[in-house]
Amino acid sequence: MSAAAVVLTATVSPAEAARKKRRHVSGGYAPPYAAMVVDAKTGRTLHAVNEDAPRIPASLTKVMTLYMLFEQMERGRFGMNSELKVSAYAASQPPTKLGLRAGSTIEVEDAIKSMITLSANDSSVVVAENIAGSEEAFAEQMTRKARSLGMDSTRFYNPHGLPNSPPNITTARDLTILARAIQERFPRYFPLFQMRSFQYGSRTIRGHNRLLGRIEGVDGIKTGYTRASGFNLMTSAKAEGRQIVSIVLGGRSGASRDKIMSDLVLASLPRASTGGRSAPMIAEASEPQQERYRAPAPAPIPEPPARPALVAQAPEPAPAPAPMPVPRPRAEPDVPPAARAYAASTTTAQIAPPRALSGSAQALALSNMRPVTATTTPSAMRWSIGAAPAEGKVLRPPANVDTTSSIAKLAEPAAREEAQPMPKKIEARLPEPAPAPAPVKVAHLAKAPEAKAPEIKPAEKTAIASKWVIQLGATDDEAKAKDILARARAKASGSLADASPFTEKVEKGGATLFRARFAGFEESKDAEKACAQLKRGGFSCFATRS
Repeated sequence: MSAAAVVLTATVSPAEAARKKRRHVSGGYAPPYAAMVVDAKTGRTLHAVNEDAPRIPASLTKVMTLYMLFEQMERGRFGMNSELKVSAYAASQPPTKLGLRAGSTIEVEDAIKSMITLSANDSSVVVAENIAGSEEAFAEQMTRKARSLGMDSTRFYNPHGLPNSPPNITTARDLTILARAIQERFPRYFPLFQMRSFQYGSRTIRGHNRLLGRIEGVDGIKTGYTRASGFNLMTSAKAEGRQIVSIVLGGRSGASRDKIMSDLVLASLPRASTGGRSAPMIAEASEPQQERYRAPAPAPIPEPPARPALVAQAPEPAPAPAPMPVPRPRAEPDVPPAARAYAASTTTAQIAPPRALSGSAQALALSNMRPVTATTTPSAMRWSIGAAPAEGKVLRPPANVDTTSSIAKLAEPAAREEAQPMPKKIEARLPEPAPAPAPVKVAHLAKAPEAKAPEIKPAEKTAIASKWVIQLGATDDEAKAKDILARARAKASGSLADASPFTEKVEKGGATLFRARFAGFEESKDAEKACAQLKRGGFSCFATRS
């Protein structure tokens, strides 16, 4: 009998055993679900299900960790090339991880990229310890930062989102605030969330966000997963002057979560406003600094914590908190088909104060939680840098989706700005002087003529149209630029006899400068000859095409 059992066991392949295991695991797996979509320009809610119910963010926690790091970089404490020290505790973190060695260092840029793509837990702790000294102190700073942003139902206990007792807690609504805040506050760094992979030494590390390059308009931002949280995704999308942020929490699988998010983006983005921004930027309130934040122990079925008042002392629950100023009028679409299995009805409670869960919402049972180390989205898919999606196409809104907004739009501006461009040089000639008015004849005593310095006028059209010009420098004062030109003409009057001096106003790096230039050179050799004479007279200059 035992021999028959051995033979039977040998006939079951590892792949078949794995399939049976997956069917067993996924069959009853139903983590608590929540979702929310917000128009980033107006603050209007476009879709919401269980948006105020407490949920576990998992690796979406790292978005707040990166927010804290970007803030330190903006203050000048760290740069992209700054070295961060790796402690033994950071190196000991469970996967997913970069595999850092205790006592080594990692550059800030590599830490950022590993957290975005690989969701590296060791890099997250390295960042936390180098900013605050310890993981615990950093988690308290994260919670205070969340409060200052208006994320009143969020508490952090670690910087990576690994299972903890008590766990990190947030809501779909709070995460939409964070998704808007990090790109509004740090537009310089937000494009990093578009990375699909990065090179670390000899390794090519690929990201987990499968919607990048697959859904039109999606430009970030982060995935997350633990057994207790389910499959989470924070997404930003922009197209044709519209912008939304979307949150899906508690997906049953990575593919199911991605399908829900795809449906939400394709249904919500055409309904977002194309007008100018009407919602205020996410602003930070002052953070309490006198005492360290201490979070209460979790209850078996936690309810969203009361909103603390932002005062100079440690935050205390306010008896009558003011509602958070987020617009609440709704014009919701139908729940996407892929999401209907998660929630039959949407929540309708007011934004503040946080409320108990409704009968239809799924409670977050912390008592049944057990520590696990799965922290990334399991998937057999792999992406290369810039690779096309597996399907070979980019999804766009279907033909039956109404692309006109079903909500009240603001008036379109005369010249719509769809994106903030990088600073560009703006060159403008000084206007030609207006014709002088007819002189008024008055009686006056004759007096000796006064010596005048050469008058610097804007270049005539014929001079400006010349092929070559000489530039002597640029200054923030137009009078100084004219003085440079006057002194240069006096020094090299021969070679500049037929040249026309002019100043040129430019905007560069946020500063206004005035270039001191001579025009009127048709050949490069003439410009170079004049410039050489100026250099012999002590001036710096160069010849360039006009």
